Amino acid sequence: MPFGHTGEIAALATAVCWTCTSMLFASAGKRVGSLSVNIIRLVIGFAFLSLFCWLSRGRLLPTDATAHNWLWLSLSGAAGFVVGDLCLFRAFVVIGARVSMLLMSLVPPMTALIGWLWLGERLSAADLLGMTLTVAGVSWVVLERRTGENGPILSIPPSGLALGLLGALGQAVGLVMSKIGMGSYSPFASTQIRILTGIAGFAILLTALGWWPNVMSALRNGAAMKRITAGAFFGPFLGVSLSLTAVKYTTAGVAATIMAIPPVLIILPAILILKEKVPLRAVGGALLAVAGVAVLFL
Repeated sequence: MPFGHTGEIAALATAVCWTCTSMLFASAGKRVGSLSVNIIRLVIGFAFLSLFCWLSRGRLLPTDATAHNWLWLSLSGAAGFVVGDLCLFRAFVVIGARVSMLLMSLVPPMTALIGWLWLGERLSAADLLGMTLTVAGVSWVVLERRTGENGPILSIPPSGLALGLLGALGQAVGLVMSKIGMGSYSPFASTQIRILTGIAGFAILLTALGWWPNVMSALRNGAAMKRITAGAFFGPFLGVSLSLTAVKYTTAGVAATIMAIPPVLIILPAILILKEKVPLRAVGGALLAVAGVAVLFL
């Protein structure tokens, strides 16, 4: 049974999972390429989900889903996994990580707006305050920790900015569609449907690009596969399922805001594991984002 702040706690757990996956997939992507990582992570994530659903629901596949579930969750997978992820990963190449992640900070307000227009979700004054503080804090951290990359924002190619905005919009639309399609259905089985669409979309793209030999080569890279497998557990399996749990029990805008804090959460491992020196201003942005999340819980 859900209890108080179930959605917010699930969103925070999602952010922790995505912090882990960002490090794991970035490392694997440098070895075998982001397209190979994308298709392999989804297949492995689907395997994890199928095993979990078989043990917890007695069903290996989402055969009990309604036509409504399949329609909206498939559209959600296409918007989030295919359009959103493809545009985001391409934006990383064209405009760099700093501006790309800054544009991804627009996902929470976009999600809140779409949730209001589509679902009639309303945000309280405290919700709006918490969202503003969190997005401001995340933006501050992203800008501070990526100074000098690709120059000022005004010099960024318009095509790159369009890719970043499309990536953010794809994530926002996908999240709201997930809420529509899931209803009272299992978040884990719902994620299975979304991932099936993602796999189909990437399979079509890989075929068009003739990229399958690269995927086969990636499967033989032991170091990359270890990272992709771990990332698939924390990402497509656990993280995405928790994100659907979050939107199930709280408004899409609040959930998206809390899930947007991985750039803040990654500061601690950057200091302890990567031995990076983090400026005090970035720490200030992190504290601002944490304060915003606290307001959302209150």
